[in-house]
Amino acid sequence: MARPGRKDAPLSRTATKALRRQQLIDSTIDSIAKRGFAETTLANVADGAGLSRGIVNFHFQSKDALLVETLQYLTEDYRAAWQRALAKTGPRPADRLWAMVEADFDPGICNRKKIAVWYAFWGEAKSRPTYLKVCDAADAEYNDVMRGICREIVEEGGYASVEPELVADGLDAMLNGMWLSLLLDPKGFDRAANKRICQAFLASSFPDHFSRDRRDAA
Repeated sequence: MARPGRKDAPLSRTATKALRRQQLIDSTIDSIAKRGFAETTLANVADGAGLSRGIVNFHFQSKDALLVETLQYLTEDYRAAWQRALAKTGPRPADRLWAMVEADFDPGICNRKKIAVWYAFWGEAKSRPTYLKVCDAADAEYNDVMRGICREIVEEGGYASVEPELVADGLDAMLNGMWLSLLLDPKGFDRAANKRICQAFLASSFPDHFSRDRRDAA
């Protein structure tokens, strides 16, 4: 606690730089969600952040540099969310798989603004190798973890006829579709109902570990 009559110490130059960059990234996310990818400019990013346009040029040499860092921020934000979810749960693979599902529905991640920006970047990724590289690396890590957990469940439950990679890929596709439904119809999006759909899908693949109504430990 600061002493009475004493001003808080000013931010260091490094802290100030990090704060300004984050303000610009946040403003870029807001702008893409509002205007779309092509209509986002350095000028409206600066205006949205309440900073001078010279500050943008000081921190980012081009619009593309700002966009790349924004994409990297989004991927790391998402990665941190599902990794936190895994860290908070126990070692049982069914619990860990459900933790990844829960992370995808976290309002801090699963909200219309961020999903709009994700889809904007995905739409550009095919023609921009830098974006594609960032997205592919993030997807590969996520998919590897989810597939690994599904393999553990198959081994633990003796599901000889179940292909774990197909379950993981199906679950991932389902979650992506649910994100799209939130983007297209935010008022009609039912977070709880979508979780029940995921539960039903997992129950059909791993009936000894999940039920249609709730998570069910083996």
